[in-house]
Amino acid sequence: MSIDKKELVRRVSQRVCKETGIVEEVIDATLEEIYESLKQGDSVSLRNFGTFYIRVERESWVFKFNPSQRLRKLFGWSSTYKA
Repeated sequence: MSIDKKELVRRVSQRVCKETGIVEEVIDATLEEIYESLKQGDSVSLRNFGTFYIRVERESWVFKFNPSQRLRKLFGWSSTYKA
């Protein structure tokens, strides 16, 4: 099973008791800021979730994700796990 953006917006909207339009705007803005940061070569760290970063390998950029300790624990991954 997977959820799409519409479902994510609905769930977050319910959790924070805000209108879906407001939540969608915040999610869109958050994603745009993450995209722009990665495009500029900056990493993006979300506490208790993980860190997104770009690494240059040979002649291309490689997208990487390093999960947080909380996410690793949730899935039973060792603390030495490397994404």
